[in-house]
Amino acid sequence: MAIPTSRTKEAAEILFHSDKCTGCGLCVKACGDNSLEIINKKAAKSDSAIFGCIGCGHCMAVCPTEAIEIRGRTLSVNDLYPLPSREKVSDYQGVLSLFQRRRSIRAFKDKDVEAHLIEKILTAAKTAPMGLPPSDVHVLIFDSKEKNRRFAADFCDYLDGMKWFVSSWFLALMRPFWGKPNDELFKGFVRPMFHVYTSQMKKGINLVNYDAPLSMYFYGSPYTDPADPIIAATYAMTAAESLGLGTCMLGSVHPLIQNGGKAKKFREKHGIKYPSREGLFVAFGYPDIEYSKGIRRTFASEVTSN
Repeated sequence: MAIPTSRTKEAAEILFHSDKCTGCGLCVKACGDNSLEIINKKAAKSDSAIFGCIGCGHCMAVCPTEAIEIRGRTLSVNDLYPLPSREKVSDYQGVLSLFQRRRSIRAFKDKDVEAHLIEKILTAAKTAPMGLPPSDVHVLIFDSKEKNRRFAADFCDYLDGMKWFVSSWFLALMRPFWGKPNDELFKGFVRPMFHVYTSQMKKGINLVNYDAPLSMYFYGSPYTDPADPIIAATYAMTAAESLGLGTCMLGSVHPLIQNGGKAKKFREKHGIKYPSREGLFVAFGYPDIEYSKGIRRTFASEVTSN
């Protein structure tokens, strides 16, 4: 049994085509599990594997003679593709320019995002690195303004039934347990957010997802590396920017639909399969405003280790 995920709990199968193997050892260097070794000048399975083959495919991808094949954990030789040449890769300045042009867009044109662009966004997001293959990231897609508004209205109804969560008595009760930073966050952000989301929705103003023509919710399973949904969402956002779309990361929904019976019912109603330690909504659409300047950002600290 290999490391489990929600998709598979078995180790992948390693197959060798010894007649093609030159014993170059590249597969051994690439394997992070010590699953491979060179025996009698041929690649072979090792007796010192750490976890068993997790199906990363590195050995199969690096082999110059196609002498090794991985099957299982959703992977097969049919998943290999030729890497783009270096000449087709954006240089640093091109990537930096894309990042610098990005702004969080909350005003979208009343125009659908075409299906082929949605597919391109998902294709790019699937290339995101993950803690453990196969990817345990799940994506829920709201592909119209109407679907996003229905979800937002339902979320606001859900918040209306949870007002106790930001009440003064509950925050006072919880402060000794979750500390001053969380107390300040709830009083300064979460409680006002509850009020503004619900009160504005009653006026017909959607501040949850801004009536975006497209949004995607990236979330995991109980097995998922917490970073995986966030990285995949970032890849999706970057791909969308390259396609001329505006994007906005929406961090307020995910934390509030994870715990408790009402949260479970809400997830089930919207086809969300699992609670997830981390998750992120991203809104997409054609921007209704154009920025001419960016804003320089900084990290809280940058320290080189001794």
